[in-house]
Amino acid sequence: MLSGVTERGVLICGSGVGASVAANKFAGIRAGLCHDTYSAHQGVEHDDMNVLVLGARVIGVELAHELVRAFLGARFTREERHQRRLGKIKALEEEVRRHAP
Repeated sequence: MLSGVTERGVLICGSGVGASVAANKFAGIRAGLCHDTYSAHQGVEHDDMNVLVLGARVIGVELAHELVRAFLGARFTREERHQRRLGKIKALEEEVRRHAP
C-alpha cells in the first residue's frame, strides 16, 4: 500500500474503531470497519477499500474468517461512478497534503 509492497491489509483491535480512525489518517489508505460480508466485499468493489478493520471484541473467529475471505476475494469494479468516487477521495487527500504544515 504505502510502500508498494502489498495491496491490502487487515487490522484488528478491540472495537475496530481506533484502528480504523488511525489507518485513515494515511494518504492512500482506505480502511473500513466491517461486521458483515456484504460491507467487506462491497467496500472493495465500490470504494477500492484496501484495509479491512475488524473488532476482536465485536465479532467471533468464524465471522472474522468469512470477512477476510470476502475482502480478499473482492475486486474494485472500475465502473465510472466508482472511479469518480475514488478520484474525489484522492483529490481530497491531495488537498490535505498541500495544506499540511
